[in-house]
Amino acid sequence: MSGALLVAGTTSDAGKSLLTAGICRWLVRRGLSVAPFKAQNMSLNSWVTADGAEIGRAQAVQAAAARVEPEAAMNPVLLKPGSDRHSQVVLLGRPVAEVDAMSYREHKPRLLEVALESLADLRRRFDVVVCEGAGSPAEINLRDRDIANMGLARAAGLPVVVVGDIDRGGVFASMFGTLSLLSAADQALVAGFVVNKFRGDPALLEPGLAMLRVLTGRPVLGVVPWVGGLQLDLEDSLGMDVPRAPAGPPVGAETLRVAVVRLPRVSNATDVDALACEPGVEVVFADRPEQVLAADLAVLPGSRATVTDLDWLRSRGLDVALALRADRGLPVLGICGGYQMLGCTIVDPVESRRGEVEGLGLLPASTRFERDKTLGRPRGTAAGGEPVEAYEIHHGIVTADAEPLFTTSDGVGEGCRAGSVWGTTWHGVLENDLWRRAFLREVADLAGRAFEPAQRTSFAAVRDARLDALGDLVENHCDTGALLRLIEEGAPTGLPFVPPGAPEVPA
Repeated sequence: MSGALLVAGTTSDAGKSLLTAGICRWLVRRGLSVAPFKAQNMSLNSWVTADGAEIGRAQAVQAAAARVEPEAAMNPVLLKPGSDRHSQVVLLGRPVAEVDAMSYREHKPRLLEVALESLADLRRRFDVVVCEGAGSPAEINLRDRDIANMGLARAAGLPVVVVGDIDRGGVFASMFGTLSLLSAADQALVAGFVVNKFRGDPALLEPGLAMLRVLTGRPVLGVVPWVGGLQLDLEDSLGMDVPRAPAGPPVGAETLRVAVVRLPRVSNATDVDALACEPGVEVVFADRPEQVLAADLAVLPGSRATVTDLDWLRSRGLDVALALRADRGLPVLGICGGYQMLGCTIVDPVESRRGEVEGLGLLPASTRFERDKTLGRPRGTAAGGEPVEAYEIHHGIVTADAEPLFTTSDGVGEGCRAGSVWGTTWHGVLENDLWRRAFLREVADLAGRAFEPAQRTSFAAVRDARLDALGDLVENHCDTGALLRLIEEGAPTGLPFVPPGAPEVPA
């Protein structure tokens, strides 16, 4: 078996995903074969592997950090919330059930078994497996069915490092509290801490770090400084509120403003990451009509609950704002669920079970939801001749009465356009540099902006540079020797218990 490590966090969005990616890149640069792993991920941002399996988008990015092809074993359990109470369970890349919090308990033994089998499989094939936890390991109300944090660490004997976001405040309390709420057996695997997003002189932090070492008997293995511009494939909606400044000054005379509608169940919001990498493009997530009307481009993204989110959109007056944009010839782009909303009708016996619902009527298209999910990695050509690669994840099948935006390699049309409104079911189309530039030129013309896309921007190169930067942060600001010892030898014996601790969870 190879070495392994679990990166847990004091909270969601503490930095687990980015630290995991950074460790993957640091290790692969040392010449090791590395795989990322997250036993259970709850996220609406996902990716499709080469063999048609759906996994969390963060694990796909971590695989890129490790320079390996993403696969289902890297995220064997994916939960996709469709409401506040129900989620779709995706097991080894395929949807298998819709569950609520209570019925999910019944699935836990089988899901843990699959997770452990997947982890063992990766450990047989790679030198190191870097595991990411989910939420916080101190969610004591969930410990009896945890398969992603201490439940996984205990079952697989993984050493655990806990990362905390000091930018939020209270990092020492959250680290100490996380440890002290774990049972003695769980605490025995927690081997150290990493402070994330520190601003200022590290010497000012040292008294707190020393006290934490004394109180917990665990070292702080790194103080990672705050670095802007490293947003990568958001794991959840918390990151949407972080402002996205342009990647650089505009090439032309003016900037281009993009408003992405912040749907309650937005999925694959990562589609706009490529826009945010363009110099002179400002991207904001918007939930008010005036924001949508003021932008040069409005993007209606994917949704895990298309009909329900369409109701929300109407309740906020955003339907009127989008219609006004279309009437004025201002650009609108709908992706997947957003494309479905822009059409004339939606027939949904699957997600909302509402039957036929009227769409926004801005595109000559209709959608019918099928029980089987479409998962794929299509390739094709845009109307302007640009090559396009994408991925698709949807239950809704769209039929359009218009010239297609793209044509697949086997001659099938995809997406459509009516005036200044575009729609496609394909995710990731904006990551295609040639098509993105052509699209942005037309957007700028329609919006009356003196904006010119940069000719050398490569989204793939931008992402790889950011992954290298994450690897540099680990190499330069973490105790890499200690991390290697944990990976090779596991958690040290004799780590002290920090009271009060939680009761032991029955097996």
